[in-house]
Amino acid sequence: MGAIFEDECSLSSNYSFACSQDLRFSKQVHDNVHGNIYLDQLCLKFADTEQFQRLRDLKQLGVAHMVYPGAVHSRFEHSLGVYWLAGEAVHKLKAQQGLELGIDRFDMQTVKLAGLLHDVGHGPFSHLFEHEFLPKVGAGSEWSHEHMSVEMVDHIVDEHHIDADADTIKRVKEMILASSKYGIGKSTREKRFLYDIVANGRSGIDVDKFDYIVRDSRACGLGYNFQFERLMESMRVMGDDICYRAKEYLTVHKLFATRADLHRTVYTHAKVKAIELMVVDAMVSANSYLQIASHIQDPSQYWKLDDTIIKTIETAPDQELKESRDLILRIRRRDLYQYCNEFSVPKDNLENFKKVTAQDIVCSQKSGGVSIREEDVVVTNVRIDLTRGKHNPLDSVKFFQDYESTEKTIIPDDRISHLLPTSYQDMIVRVYSKKPELVGAISEAFENFQYKTYGAKKQVLATPEKKRQRLI
Repeated sequence: MGAIFEDECSLSSNYSFACSQDLRFSKQVHDNVHGNIYLDQLCLKFADTEQFQRLRDLKQLGVAHMVYPGAVHSRFEHSLGVYWLAGEAVHKLKAQQGLELGIDRFDMQTVKLAGLLHDVGHGPFSHLFEHEFLPKVGAGSEWSHEHMSVEMVDHIVDEHHIDADADTIKRVKEMILASSKYGIGKSTREKRFLYDIVANGRSGIDVDKFDYIVRDSRACGLGYNFQFERLMESMRVMGDDICYRAKEYLTVHKLFATRADLHRTVYTHAKVKAIELMVVDAMVSANSYLQIASHIQDPSQYWKLDDTIIKTIETAPDQELKESRDLILRIRRRDLYQYCNEFSVPKDNLENFKKVTAQDIVCSQKSGGVSIREEDVVVTNVRIDLTRGKHNPLDSVKFFQDYESTEKTIIPDDRISHLLPTSYQDMIVRVYSKKPELVGAISEAFENFQYKTYGAKKQVLATPEKKRQRLI
């Protein structure tokens, strides 16, 4: 009977990880990206807690669903996907190099658990909470969702009396922090390659990206030609680095290019950013009354924060929340901050670029006409890159020639393609008006700023509707 079961498992790669665990003690969940996912007993203990289930109320893409209606998937399903791919990755390495690498059950368990819990510390509305809201209320200068994920793991263990080995929890927390500022550079760990599976701060290739690139593209109705399965099949560990077969260099490049395209077309879409700016302003206005930011140091309170904070503000009768309520009502009625225009900072100026502020725009207004104030203008400085800033991300990826190779190498640019970009990052400065009647004046001041700063040729600025098609 056991032999028959093993034969059946070998028929599909989707079952490779499942066959490495006893399915009688696992819970099956059907995922719309990866198919059947099997949660082992320890991971299930964490998943069946209110702290983890909270991820169902955190949309993976924040407010993007207000522009891309299908983008309603949550961090809950993404976390299950990363858990599954982490297990698949470590299982494939064990099957190929198990004796050589010494991968054991402890390694497999910690990698899977790190994949499951890597995002459990995220705040409302994706990265908006951490990078936009907290800085504006003067809180959390050293705070990060990775660090909160680690604190949340400890809180879950203590709150639910989870019987987990202390070494397991310690390793899981280290893996969650591996790609953050708290973990990068700690290369003396045993089996360092295991720390690069979930979140890779060295090469930028990890199962977290594998999942969200495919999941986000599908949810937004976008096509993609990146095949993470090819990388999963070809990866090998050489000298404590996860390396890839040289012939997959274009697949690696597509990973980074697809991610950058998602940033440009979805994550930083002009209307998505307009809604984000309004949500941030609403939360900032409500913070002194609701004390939202005060929860970030206490996991027992923090887990109660999720995207429903907006509904709380919207339906509360309190006079103190009127300004916030009005902003949310504007969002509901699509009375958004008005997009004025944008420009890409010239490549030669990226090195010494200084963030553009509302004050810069106001100071560029010529005398006469409508007067604009700083509080009427919103400026966003959007950086889009291939994960390594101005550098080619493939310079950080190690390759091997074939499966008999004993040496790892990098692939120089001229060996890849002459069609690769000469610059690996864009800095886009985008300006919005909070009042429709000021769009013209702010657009003109923004144009003056460009001319004064970069000598850019002045041009008639098109409205968003005329410039490009916008989604509703």
